[in-house]
Amino acid sequence: MNLKIGLVGLPNVGKSTIFNALLQKAKAEVANYPFCTIDPNVGLVAIPDARLDLIGRREKSAKITPALIEFVDIAGLVKGASKGAGLGNQFLSYIRTVSAIAYVLRCFEEENIIHVEGSVDPVRDLEILEIELILADLQSVERREEKVKKQARSDKEAKKEVEILEKAKKILEELRPLRMHKNEFGPEEWSYLEKTLFLLTVKPIMYVANIDEKYLDNPLLSSYYKALHERAMAEGVPVVPLCGKIEAELASLPEEERKAFMELYDLREPGLYALIREGFKLLDLITFFTGGPKEARAWPIKRGTSAKSAAGEIHSDMERGFICAEVISFEDYLCAENWQKAKELGLVRLEGRDYIVQDGDILYIRFNV
Repeated sequence: MNLKIGLVGLPNVGKSTIFNALLQKAKAEVANYPFCTIDPNVGLVAIPDARLDLIGRREKSAKITPALIEFVDIAGLVKGASKGAGLGNQFLSYIRTVSAIAYVLRCFEEENIIHVEGSVDPVRDLEILEIELILADLQSVERREEKVKKQARSDKEAKKEVEILEKAKKILEELRPLRMHKNEFGPEEWSYLEKTLFLLTVKPIMYVANIDEKYLDNPLLSSYYKALHERAMAEGVPVVPLCGKIEAELASLPEEERKAFMELYDLREPGLYALIREGFKLLDLITFFTGGPKEARAWPIKRGTSAKSAAGEIHSDMERGFICAEVISFEDYLCAENWQKAKELGLVRLEGRDYIVQDGDILYIRFNV
């Protein structure tokens, strides 16, 4: 399953700082000049989930394995990237490989950190990024349309393809991202745009506002964040405020010192936790769990996945030889000491292959191969 989120933004907005904090180690180079990052940095990040920790304790698991999500720190885009400005085309190709996009937008002033546009304006920066991705998609659609039009004279399938391309082209020519018009396309048409053409503006997005630390307790006091927040609410896009500088400091501290540091800024948790969770939701994922003496583990799956398919995430043999699943919701699990006690209390039920797994379900798969 492709659980990959790309961090996209203009140069010097704090992408690499945030990426490093996510990984809790300095993997991506951080510097005060454009195109410091050229090749994308990739890292797997554990999804914080207190439910997994509780299951591990109750089942006395020797190992606890969280669900993972992959973040990609993609080099800064600039105005004209779709026409090759900066290292644009190369960077745009990296974005095609991710499942969702997190636009990192600068909402802080710092005279020692250069802004490529000369001033701080997150909404303007967002529009620059959006237009570059729209223009890149328009080029892809036009190239494909030119190739398929000749075939469409005698091929019905090619004619259908041209119709989809023309519909997409009209939207892109109005400088609007395709995701805002998803309901105008059928499921097969959308799948074609997403999985055959690998277009950029069909991907789900979120905004990551890199704010000044003085606004951590109330981000809306920042005029930069407030403007971005209003834009996000109007478009129905999730926005996560955090301070990259503070997150980097938090990530560098030993575990025992982090709590005191967070109390200093009145933080209940690192801002990156919200970013990770929002990214998980953006990919329309849920989590189911398995637990026992050897291991307690969180498994990310697409919402709407059947028990049989969920078994396949654990091992292909389990899906192939699936008999049934023993299931308990996390809420019911809280009413018992552990899995065995839950069974004794009759809280564990048997479900068949077509059962749709719910977020928080704990599963034990019965199978035979």
